[in-house]
Amino acid sequence: MNEALPDLVARFRVRQGLFRKELVEAELYELDGYGCVMKTDKVFNPGDTVVLDLVMDMPFDKIRAEGLAGLVTERRKHCSNFFYSIDFVELDSNGNSSLAEKLRRIREVVSKKQSLKSRRSPGPISGFRQMA
Repeated sequence: MNEALPDLVARFRVRQGLFRKELVEAELYELDGYGCVMKTDKVFNPGDTVVLDLVMDMPFDKIRAEGLAGLVTERRKHCSNFFYSIDFVELDSNGNSSLAEKLRRIREVVSKKQSLKSRRSPGPISGFRQMA
């Protein structure tokens, strides 16, 4: 895992005391139809459930997949932060079809942005020859 996904954050709430909740933003490092990997300094344990809002900022629009329930399956410490592997739960049910569609749209845009970035970054020119 080297770079955060471009223009995409996960937002979630964590309890701060009895009545307060804090809104936290975390960078995402991987995203597919089944789950994601996020980095945050908040502490979760494998087996915990977290509800995420994925927000992608676009120049003229924001794509949001809100209320994604996720199960924390793995935690890896990195400096003062943690990388969490999160599996989405209950995504395939009929009630969440619009949510699944928004998630698919976010993944499409991320994929396009990553391929554009990889074309612009300096590196071996072998990719050019394959296209010609």
